[in-house]
Amino acid sequence: MSGGLARPLELRRRIAQGEPAGWDAAVHPVLRQVYAARGVLAPAQAEHRLQHLLSPHALGGMAEAVALLAEAIRDDWSILIAGDYDCDGATGVAVAVRGLRLLGARRVHYVVPNRFVHGYGLTPALVDSLQPVPQLIVTVDNGVASVAGVAAARARGARVIVTDHHLPGEQLPAADAMVNPNLRGDAFPSKCLAGVGVMFYLLLALRAGLRARGVLAAPEPDLSTLLDLVALGTVADLVPLDFNNRVLVAAGLKRIRAGRCCAGIAALVEAGRRSLGTLCASDLGFAVGPRLNAAGRLEDMRLGVECLLADDPAQARRHAERLDAINRERRDLQASMVAEAEAMVAQAAQTDAVGVALFEPSWHAGVVGLVASKLKERLHRPVIAFASASIEGCGDGSSLLDLRAQDAHTSCAQLRGSGRSIPGFHLRDALAVIDARHPGLIERFGGHAMAAGLSLRAADYPRFAAAFDTAARELIAPERLQAALYTDGELPPGAFTLELARQLRDTGPWGQAFPEPVFDNVFDCAGWKVMGESHLRLQLRDPRDGALHEAVMFNAWPGPPPPARLRAAYELVVNDWQGRESVRLLLRHVEPAG
Repeated sequence: MSGGLARPLELRRRIAQGEPAGWDAAVHPVLRQVYAARGVLAPAQAEHRLQHLLSPHALGGMAEAVALLAEAIRDDWSILIAGDYDCDGATGVAVAVRGLRLLGARRVHYVVPNRFVHGYGLTPALVDSLQPVPQLIVTVDNGVASVAGVAAARARGARVIVTDHHLPGEQLPAADAMVNPNLRGDAFPSKCLAGVGVMFYLLLALRAGLRARGVLAAPEPDLSTLLDLVALGTVADLVPLDFNNRVLVAAGLKRIRAGRCCAGIAALVEAGRRSLGTLCASDLGFAVGPRLNAAGRLEDMRLGVECLLADDPAQARRHAERLDAINRERRDLQASMVAEAEAMVAQAAQTDAVGVALFEPSWHAGVVGLVASKLKERLHRPVIAFASASIEGCGDGSSLLDLRAQDAHTSCAQLRGSGRSIPGFHLRDALAVIDARHPGLIERFGGHAMAAGLSLRAADYPRFAAAFDTAARELIAPERLQAALYTDGELPPGAFTLELARQLRDTGPWGQAFPEPVFDNVFDCAGWKVMGESHLRLQLRDPRDGALHEAVMFNAWPGPPPPARLRAAYELVVNDWQGRESVRLLLRHVEPAG
């Protein structure tokens, strides 16, 4: 039950990486096997207690950054937090502002670049806009590539601390201090911290430094109050949830579920029609994070930061309502752009590109990353989508029709691209390969294995598209091009229980590189109907014991009807309807079964 451009999907079973042992009898045997398939074999590996966090002092550059911040607090410097316009950046700014104020800094302010005016990160354009220039600039979730921006800031008399998690380029900025677990030679055991996580670690180290200096005010500030923000930014940025990140996210979720989160997160959860008491990591990723990200994509991320900094619930709710409205605009714009992208790929299907590059002059630069993500899912190919850097999409109030009326192919001098990749193809490294082969083709690039951004001249787009496809063909093993959905195998009869569904929901936390449990079974379709305009509600019968199970499949209609006998890949979830909980199967994939 998938159509359009979607590649055929192959179901594959995860294999346990050892024999689970030592679990309490209360832990469901299915959950033990789910953990084992993710390399968690013993209870200690699932004990996500804050005492198990890696030491902040293991991060390189920490001593220099702490010393500079301690001096700034002692001498009452003006401190400016320079963030990024995504959810990781917004939460990182909020953590920095709240945390530094807790630790005694009195003059802390922030700035978030406008992607259409200043570009990404601490750029010279952003530095030029600062009036007056602060005594200390601290970057969050950016800066490792800001060679010119750091130089411009220091030339104007500012000291600069860079905190980032992105991969470095050949040249590093000449900052006063730099904290980034992904710098070459850094000994920090986890390379998966998000930008907000790096900032939280800096605050932990700063608190310890102030304590050692004997200048920490009593009672000692409780930095765990920031963990709801850390959890949100970590999940939303799709960094791998290794053990250390799971500790951070689990602690943040615990605070949120207990109703001890900041007013902004509570308001965003309400806007996303989720419950604080049962919130899980996927809710952060799919309901809360997008509402923050929408501000940075279409308008100004300061809206998101102000929501996260608000202490008054009524004010936070007003911000969240505005963010929710912007997110609805984003969804409509995204749907239009994705439809255009699919039509473009369908028209050029005979080329069967392995590395897919797309450009439409009317596209909004803030949304092309989402277009790339959707096309990557459907094609199972790495995708980079481009928009004009000189036309701000719909951000200036123009309609798509107005923009199409312009000869944008010739008028736009530069393109900005955002890419998403598939497992086995390191997107940033691939861009580095292209840059080495074709010097000057890419003007600027950066990112991670699974996501990256770049800019290039519009006239060079055809040459880049060819180079990207060539690199993908060379670097992606053929078997990686087969779309696959990994499952945790069949659920046995009698395991479709509310108890197991609750345990699966409340443990984890599940996310990037530690995926949600998915099972696959053969069922008979005992009935189905359309729910809303695009969803299906099904009654599935287990042929082994005759048990009937309620199931839903979102965005599956219009499409072919469910087969009479089918194999379904699904999540076992808790359906909370009007205060009554029941078990439901959330179908991820359906195919005919013999």
